[in-house]
Amino acid sequence: KIAAVHNVGAIASGIVRAGADFITVDGLRGGTGSAPRVIRDHAGMPIEIAISAVDQRLQEEGLRDKVTLCASGSIRSAADMIKCIALGADVVGVCTAAMIAMGCTVCQQCHRGMCTWGIATQRQDLVDRLQTPVAAQRVVNLFRAWNEELKEMLGAMGIDSVESLVGNRDRLRYIGPN
Repeated sequence: KIAAVHNVGAIASGIVRAGADFITVDGLRGGTGSAPRVIRDHAGMPIEIAISAVDQRLQEEGLRDKVTLCASGSIRSAADMIKCIALGADVVGVCTAAMIAMGCTVCQQCHRGMCTWGIATQRQDLVDRLQTPVAAQRVVNLFRAWNEELKEMLGAMGIDSVESLVGNRDRLRYIGPN
């Protein structure tokens, strides 16, 4: 796992040359709930830029087919997943969204082991507060909904599989101020 920093492509290249099977690139606003907010919100670069840079660098060096590229950090919707895959990610990791589906309120106190929702703790009295069947069903619902959205978006793009979208940047378009 590497942070999305200005030289992320070179770092990824070195990791592949060292024999890694996969690389996870963690973008801006990624990281654990215990990361200080100032670091989480202001260090690194957006995952979209980092994944694109890594994919491009590995392609230029003929290394892209030797590694599975994973994107994580600030993945909050199926559309975020589509963007990362189209920019070169093979896999997208989702953490915070799943935790929120379970009931996490993102109070950023995971490192204390005192999660009042019972999610990020080992204290049995707090763990007992988590309604595991309900939390599990919420996560299942989240991923089922995202799966349906992914199918709809892929269909609208005329693509029949996620694998066909990997690195297919021509399917993206910029929407913003001119």
